[in-house]
Amino acid sequence: MSGGFRLSIVTLGFLLCACVSQGDSNKRLAVLEADAVGARASPADWPAARWWDALQDPELSALIDAALVGSPSLKRVEARLDQSRAAMQSAQAARLPSVALRGEAAETLYTQNGFIPPPYAGNRYWNSRLEFTASWELDLFGRQRAVLDSAIGQTRAAQADSQAASVLLTVNVAGAYINLARLLEARTLARATVEQRRRISALVGERKAAGLDTAIELRQSEGTLAQAQLDVQVLDDLIARQRRALAELCGQRPDALAGLSPRLTALPGLALPDFLPADLLGRRADLVAQRWRVESALRDVDVARAQFYPNVNLMAFAGLASLGYANFFDSTSLTYGAGPAIHLPIFDGGRLRANLRYQEAGIDAAIAGYNEALLRAAREVVDEVGSAQALKRQARTQAEALTAVESAYALSMQRFGAGLVSYLTVLSAESAVIAQRQAGVDLRARQLSTDIALVRALGGGFVGAGPVLEPSLSANRP
Repeated sequence: MSGGFRLSIVTLGFLLCACVSQGDSNKRLAVLEADAVGARASPADWPAARWWDALQDPELSALIDAALVGSPSLKRVEARLDQSRAAMQSAQAARLPSVALRGEAAETLYTQNGFIPPPYAGNRYWNSRLEFTASWELDLFGRQRAVLDSAIGQTRAAQADSQAASVLLTVNVAGAYINLARLLEARTLARATVEQRRRISALVGERKAAGLDTAIELRQSEGTLAQAQLDVQVLDDLIARQRRALAELCGQRPDALAGLSPRLTALPGLALPDFLPADLLGRRADLVAQRWRVESALRDVDVARAQFYPNVNLMAFAGLASLGYANFFDSTSLTYGAGPAIHLPIFDGGRLRANLRYQEAGIDAAIAGYNEALLRAAREVVDEVGSAQALKRQARTQAEALTAVESAYALSMQRFGAGLVSYLTVLSAESAVIAQRQAGVDLRARQLSTDIALVRALGGGFVGAGPVLEPSLSANRP
């Protein structure tokens, strides 16, 4: 064993012993288990990846497909994903040796009062150099591997974020489409109300002329007619706004959907699975993203720990160097060298320990974010399942109410034909029918919106790499 090698071993051992103390690690938060919040993974394959096709509306499907291609918000998320991929590739490249070619040529006036002897001192000469350089950082303590693992975790989180953004976009487009259909049907009913109020006002005018009503009843009927006309105008504005909002979601100009007129009755709704328990939690891209952020935070702590240990670089160079050009390519101009470079923190005023505590706190923040997302996901599923069940009951009750008022209206028409009641009684019964039909429109829109909200709560058809609710997280990983 050579003396230089022995000296290197002794020096390396001394440097390892001289590492800065890492201090005490902070206790970390615990990752919530799925069963703890009543949310378990389910084998139910619902919703499908293209769940909106089940609504059987070609216009809606075309709008969602256009949004997935042209939405600026989705483009922004995809750009962030590209940034994460580039950072991961950079971390991967840092683990490999680097080779570079360096050349320089400079005319230099050498001082007469320096270390350069005559005849060079006091004269101008070209200082030329051409060499290959190579360096390789030895990952003895896993720092570069941890940096790469952290970048991989961030990239996978960004991938899941991109999928979550796509799911949210499809849900928002479908929700805006349903709301537009609701507003259009509400306007149809509002126009029917205007016609009804106009007939009532005309009838009250006739009754006043006959001395059966006063100016008070006439003014009241005129006021209700004006209010009904105002309701139509308000709905016209809301419809125009909703069309522009939908166009924005799809990445189109504001007037692109000016003629879009969907109908609620044309949307059959989503066919839910026969068995949909309240504790079902499907594939959720936001949970996948939070899981990978925890993994990335764990690797960031590994990076912070590795910075307490020596950083060893192997460096080498070979090339040509000379004063002037005459002998530049001679063998006597050959120059080369190789050796290690070692960097070891000994005293840094607590910077490394502070950085380690900072990264450990980042683990707690990531775990808290995951736990929060899991609790929110469980609550959203329970909410939407409960709403879907409640709306089914409300739909049955509302159908009974509509049947009753329609029966009352038909009976009032019969009695009016027999001369037993006034036409005001008929119009009053008709108002009840219009009100119940409006309630039915609102209820139908709520049912469709709840179906879509349940789609989002159950992941929107996202399929991640690996289980969502059983992440391989280890809060005690060193």
